[in-house]
Amino acid sequence: MNLAFIPSPSTGVLHLGPIPLRGYAFCIIIGVFVAVWLGNKRWIARGGKPGTVADIAVWAVPFGLVGGRLYHVITDYQLYFGEGRDWVDAFKIWEGGLGIWGAIALGAVGAWIGCRRRGIPLPAWADALAPGIALAQACGRWGNWFNQELYGRATDLPWAVKITDGPNRVAGTYHPTFLYESLWCVGVALLVIWADRRFKLGHGRAFALYVAAYCVGRGWIEYMRVDEAHHILGLRLNVWTSIVVFVLAVVYLVLSAKLRPGREEVVEPDADADADAVAGAKDGDTPAGEAKAKAEDAGAKSGDAEDTEAGGTAGAEADAEPKGAGAEAAGAAEGEDKAEDKAEDKAEAPGAKKL
Repeated sequence: MNLAFIPSPSTGVLHLGPIPLRGYAFCIIIGVFVAVWLGNKRWIARGGKPGTVADIAVWAVPFGLVGGRLYHVITDYQLYFGEGRDWVDAFKIWEGGLGIWGAIALGAVGAWIGCRRRGIPLPAWADALAPGIALAQACGRWGNWFNQELYGRATDLPWAVKITDGPNRVAGTYHPTFLYESLWCVGVALLVIWADRRFKLGHGRAFALYVAAYCVGRGWIEYMRVDEAHHILGLRLNVWTSIVVFVLAVVYLVLSAKLRPGREEVVEPDADADADAVAGAKDGDTPAGEAKAKAEDAGAKSGDAEDTEAGGTAGAEADAEPKGAGAEAAGAAEGEDKAEDKAEDKAEAPGAKKL
């Protein structure tokens, strides 16, 4: 008899009048807020603007929810399309059933759309959000506790979770795999934060580290679960998915470090600065504009000086010509007067012949 265990909630739904408040949904919502809050702090620390992470999350979160649900429905189709099943249940997301692989894949598509609209590189945004996503998963896993689902093999450990009788479950104490994965995700978040500070990860490498580290934990936790799942070569489908995704993440880490070492210097363009630069260029307020204006002023002054010098030279020449002509005319008149005086003196001299 197990005297110590983690009790499960008697119900996963609280009713506020006619409005149902579901524990699973609360855990998902809390996780989203934690991811956006931490991602925003890390984005600002990288040089981004406040609010950008939330703006892009508006695209990423809905895509992620749809992707997570699609992955779950496709990989566990027998729960919704088998004999005696109602396919409408595939849309009842509040009852649980989100695949993290589909959530990340399709959520990345939504994030890419949001980043493209803002002119932001997706890898840089993913790096800022990576530890926040891990913490969001840590919060979201407690939704499985509210729904009494996705537990592990039977155990009598003191931290076993007690499961009550219900649809597709048998009462007993089991490994709380939701708790294991929640704690593992917290460790992944701390690992990514430490590695990012220590090695200055950039160009999507912090996100790749999160993916690789999560896959390691998900592999052994998935192996402990006893819920219905498809098997390939004796392993659950999600174990194979963890292995494949882990290899891809490690390959990306190695290749990215070789091809694009270091971290992005600019993660978000400054639209205000660009607008000021354009306006400054038009007004001549920028260094280039000021230099051009100075050059134009210097050219204008030089042109004025040349005009002044040319005008002065022409005026001096014009003044010199009248003065020279007047001097020549005065000299000629004086010579004529002297000749007339000499002629008169000769005529009055004694002994001069008179005609």
